[in-house]
Amino acid sequence: MYNQKIAIIGCGRVGVALAVFLSKAGYRVAGFASRSRLSAQNALKAILSEGDCCKSSDLAKVFDSSVDAASLCDILFITTPDNLIQSVCSDISSNSSIDMASKTIFHCSGALSSCVLESAAKKGANTGSIHPLQSFAPYSEGEPSPFIGINVSVEGNHTALAVGKELIHALGANHFTIPTKSKTLYHAAAVVASNYLVTLEAFALELLNLADISQDKGYQILEPLIQGTLSNIKTRGSVAALTGPIARGDFKIVEQHLKDIDERLPDFSKLYRIMGQYTLKLTQKRGELDESSICQLTEILK
Repeated sequence: MYNQKIAIIGCGRVGVALAVFLSKAGYRVAGFASRSRLSAQNALKAILSEGDCCKSSDLAKVFDSSVDAASLCDILFITTPDNLIQSVCSDISSNSSIDMASKTIFHCSGALSSCVLESAAKKGANTGSIHPLQSFAPYSEGEPSPFIGINVSVEGNHTALAVGKELIHALGANHFTIPTKSKTLYHAAAVVASNYLVTLEAFALELLNLADISQDKGYQILEPLIQGTLSNIKTRGSVAALTGPIARGDFKIVEQHLKDIDERLPDFSKLYRIMGQYTLKLTQKRGELDESSICQLTEILK
């Protein structure tokens, strides 16, 4: 499999990282294409800078056309912005000079499934999506691989799944498969787990700031609690890990929280109430709260 040639269409952070670290793993990068030729040239420089570590240093080229880059490869990564994936794939698939049946095509969108590559699938290509659960910094020469030990989702047809798993394994990452129809829900889960966690912690830091604790100091104070909570979720599950006034049925504390938040940080009042409502639902799964406390909390959190 490692003798197969790879092309990268879209030379942003993910595309460059894939090129460098798949090349280091022994895959041969045949070419790059991007809306900005400079981006493609920088991607080529990135693998050339690794010297003997990259088998493809004497092979890779920069192309002005995505069709030309795709024509030379066995495995194609379309790592453009999400809104361009389908059109790039259509441009390549509509070119009669390319044998689509000999190719495996992936995109790296978290939100989109392999269905956006339908134009290629109709021409016989194996299609799939590979999504690393990782945030990528711009490539810097000599940096460690951002793929080591992370989790990467893969979905698509049977052959694409097999190829994708080999690629992910070569990168030193862990793979898991998801049904094509569930890709959007999977991505929503990642957004809630990552982006919304940031929003919640920003809320907590705002509250500490009102208590005259600076943001830097506030994070130092909260970090052990955050890490401990994540550890409890991992070892005990969400329902058992839940603590705090709602889990205890202490509605008077919740009422006081809301009184102060409504007065001093009203923009976050709705967020506290909504999170409280769902926390109450989670608490009820334990079956420990009496009906009176549930009714009191429900009323307060409206």
